Amino acid sequence: MNRIAQYRGERKLSQRALAKQLGVSSATVAMWETEKRTPSLKMAKYIAQFFETDIEAIFFNEKDNKK
Repeated sequence: MNRIAQYRGERKLSQRALAKQLGVSSATVAMWETEKRTPSLKMAKYIAQFFETDIEAIFFNEKDNKK
């Protein structure tokens, strides 16, 4: 599961509700969650702030850090 979807689910938010909070369309949130698009760095920071975490927790998985 995509981390944005995971964090959104934990807060019991719909894609539409999250999109409204972030100032984007629900289609944009859907594309992030299906990994068809990635948010800009500015938006990634905003998403992390919204979920009260850091960018790494949302956009990088443990496999990325193990080399």
